[in-house]
Amino acid sequence: MLKKISIGLGSGIAFIGLLLLVSYMYHTMKVSQEKKAFPPIGEMVEVNGHDMHVYTKGAGAETIVFLSGGGTSAPVLDFKPLGQSLTDRYEIAVVEKAGYGWSEVADVSRDIDVILEETREALTKAGVEAPYVLAPHSMSGLEAIRWAQKYPEEVEAIIGLDTAVPEAYDELDIPSPFVQNLLAFVARSGVLRFIPPVVNQSAAIDAGFLSTEDEEAYRALFHRGTSTKNMREEIKQVNKNAEKVKDNGVPHTTPMYFFISNGDETGIDSWREVSADYLEQVDSSSYMYMGPEHYIHAYEPEIIAEEIDDFINEIKK
Repeated sequence: MLKKISIGLGSGIAFIGLLLLVSYMYHTMKVSQEKKAFPPIGEMVEVNGHDMHVYTKGAGAETIVFLSGGGTSAPVLDFKPLGQSLTDRYEIAVVEKAGYGWSEVADVSRDIDVILEETREALTKAGVEAPYVLAPHSMSGLEAIRWAQKYPEEVEAIIGLDTAVPEAYDELDIPSPFVQNLLAFVARSGVLRFIPPVVNQSAAIDAGFLSTEDEEAYRALFHRGTSTKNMREEIKQVNKNAEKVKDNGVPHTTPMYFFISNGDETGIDSWREVSADYLEQVDSSSYMYMGPEHYIHAYEPEIIAEEIDDFINEIKK
């Protein structure tokens, strides 16, 4: 009896292994095809020994720099609906960090200051000059605030797209390394390709503002850029990064406007209160409460674009 169970168990494991091997081979083939079908749409620049992707469009007296949230597979496409509502009045730039979008996965520290210096250098090499209006989403709020702390002359204002402030991480439960590594394994093995609802639920696709071609490009980047080692390292260091930003105080002279969700998708019960409390320490600040979507810019690009116009016009008076 035990022998039969052992044989059955071994056969089952071998079958699963075979399926994973076939999935990985198919995934590898598709990645190769997709890289040719969807090349970078911006400029590739070398920073700190690796290639980073910077997308720019539009023209205007103000430059809005979009910084993606943690784990966003395709930042350029994620911000596209909002960005294209602004490019007739502003220059916009999207910097994709190491391991994001079309940028290269690299062996680099994810200390907040390293991330910041890489972003600054990428913009400079792409010919995008300061000062900037920073528009961070979620985790990149730490980078934007750190930017204003270290280089206030480069930051005209911060527009928070449901952005995180340092205090938000006091109560956030970070996924365990096991969970993160399991997700990475599932992504690298190609298994996610056989579960279409996973990628279709991504905000950029679910919101319905992307073209069919952009949706296909997003899916391609999702399948090769989910839970990269740079993304996992960012999560590993986020509490330490939040403490560093917190310890250096609030850049209270930098104007800020936050669009704030109700927090349902953030896992933080006091999301609104924490954000509003932070803004109370800023000399010139305001905020707008919005719905449950954490990727609010994907679902309400027109409203946010109008508010950005009013905000920038106000701070330029």
